[in-house]
Amino acid sequence: MLRQIFLDTETTGLEIRDGNRIIEIGCVEMIDRKLTGNNYHQYINAGRESEEGALNVHGITTEFLADKPKFDEITTAFLDYIKGAELIIHNAPFDLGFLNHELSLLGGAKRTIEDFCEINDSLVMARQMHPGQRNSLDALCKRYDINNEHRELHGALLDSEILADVYLAMTGGQTALLLGETNNDGSDTNTNSGFAFNRLSANHKVLPVIKANESELESHQNYLKEIAEASGKNLWH
Repeated sequence: MLRQIFLDTETTGLEIRDGNRIIEIGCVEMIDRKLTGNNYHQYINAGRESEEGALNVHGITTEFLADKPKFDEITTAFLDYIKGAELIIHNAPFDLGFLNHELSLLGGAKRTIEDFCEINDSLVMARQMHPGQRNSLDALCKRYDINNEHRELHGALLDSEILADVYLAMTGGQTALLLGETNNDGSDTNTNSGFAFNRLSANHKVLPVIKANESELESHQNYLKEIAEASGKNLWH
């Protein structure tokens, strides 16, 4: 079972050294390329004002966060949620830097997010696939025809949902989801992100997995070698 978590955070500003903190965490869970709906979303009272530039991006005010829990109150539930998953983050050093800083402020045994999860940076992946091009989340949405027009402000959960769509498009398209309303035949179609994906019901028939034999694998590798020799680069090797 492949469990992947798409994560994004919002912060009071860009620099940790200026005392900035996390104010929102959003996570979307996917198991075996199926979105499960078991998402995680938490606003956090950072105990300080957001910088003007950050506030213009996320629109989360100090007044709104006044009655929200502090990071130490949500740490256990958050770490339990992500534990053992592959964590996919766009520009991972930024979010990991803030998350690990928050953990360091708790005292006790030193822990990092990397102690709980495998990390995959989707920005690095995008740069490898599209060298020399813009690879922001907005640019990737445009490249893969994913509709994000409903996003007037950045939000951690919304950006995580968009990142999940982008990742699926980058890695071969969406195969199935467990969520949504069903048609009479038990299927469901989602067009919110610009793709027409057929969602499978949770009790759909499991399809057999037919693995390639040694001869087919050898032919595949030879074909990849020919592509690399002809183009000078092959992302699939």
